[in-house]
Amino acid sequence: MAAVFLVTLYEYSPLFYIAVVFTCFIVTTGLVLGWFGWDVPVILRNSEETQFNTRVFKKQMRQVKNPFGLEITNPSSASITTGITLTTDCLEDSLLTCYWGCSVQKFYEALQKHFYCFRISTPQALEDALYSEYLYQEQYFIKKDSKEEIYCQLPRDTKIEDFGSVPRSRYPLVALLTLADEDDREIYDIISMVSVIHIPDKTYKLSCRILYQYLLLAQGQFHDLKQLFMSANSNSTPSSNSSPGEKSTDRSLLEKAGLSESEVEPPEENSKDCVVCQNGTVNWVLLPCRHTCLCDGCVRYFQQCPMCRQFVQESFALCSQKEQEKDKLKAL
Repeated sequence: MAAVFLVTLYEYSPLFYIAVVFTCFIVTTGLVLGWFGWDVPVILRNSEETQFNTRVFKKQMRQVKNPFGLEITNPSSASITTGITLTTDCLEDSLLTCYWGCSVQKFYEALQKHFYCFRISTPQALEDALYSEYLYQEQYFIKKDSKEEIYCQLPRDTKIEDFGSVPRSRYPLVALLTLADEDDREIYDIISMVSVIHIPDKTYKLSCRILYQYLLLAQGQFHDLKQLFMSANSNSTPSSNSSPGEKSTDRSLLEKAGLSESEVEPPEENSKDCVVCQNGTVNWVLLPCRHTCLCDGCVRYFQQCPMCRQFVQESFALCSQKEQEKDKLKAL
C-alpha cells in the first residue's frame, strides 16, 4: 500500500516526492541516533526527552567573608529634600562615603578602572576614578560591630529637588564602604562595597531602595551582589504594608527605569524546608532565577525550578557536606 502511494506521489510531483522521502529519512535517522545515545538536534526530540537529557551544571563556589553591611532605615520617609538614614554593620572600622548626584557613566567607568587600572580601596581612589563627577560628598567614620544609623542629606543651599526624568544621567546617591585601617585590607578579599541607592523626588516617585550593590575584590574583580529568593511560609506576610495601588505605581516606574521588580522586592519571612519533600534543609540555589528551594536529595531530579518553572542552567550549594555535618554535630 505504501509503495502504491509513493508511486502515485512520484507521478503527481517528483519534487514533492523527493522532499517527503528526504524528511522521512532525516526523522528516522534522528530517532535511531537518539536511541543509541548520540547527540540529536532538539527539534527532533519530544519535550519530555529534552527535559530529561538537559544537564544542570554545578558551580564550584568559594566562600569569602564580607566585612560590610548596609541597609536603609525607614525607606518610606526618605526623599531628596528630607534626606535618608542608612544603617551600617561592619566587622572592622570603616569609612562610609556618600556621593550625591553621581554620574552614571563615570560610575561604571570607575568599576572598569578597578578591574583594569587601580584598586578602589579608599574614597580617594573612587573620587579619582569619578573625576569628581558628583554634586556633593560627605564622609562618616563607622566603628566595628556597631549598627550605627547615619543621617545623610544634601545641603539646602544646593536647591536640588530632583535629578530629571528617566533615563537619568546621575544616580541620586552612591554609598561607598571601605576599610579604615590599611592593615585590614590585607586580611579580607573584599576591600570595598559600593551601593547605588534610589531616593524619590518630585519627578520620579519610585520608593527608596538599593538598586545595585557591588563587592570590589583586592584581586581586581567586582561582583554584583544579588538577593536570593527562598520559599515563603504560608503564614508569612510581606514586610511592606503598601497598598495595591502603590505597588502598581512602583511596578510601572520600575519598567520605565528598565529594572526587574523581582530584583528589588522587599524580602519575606522564609522557610528553610525543601519545597518538594518538606523534610530536607534548603541548600541549593538555582540559576538564573536565584530561587533557593531544594535540598541535597531533591536537586538531582529537577531540570526546571519547582517555584517558577524556569529551566535551570546552573546551580550551587550554600553549604558543603562537611559544613552540614559540623552543624549537625553542634546541634547534638
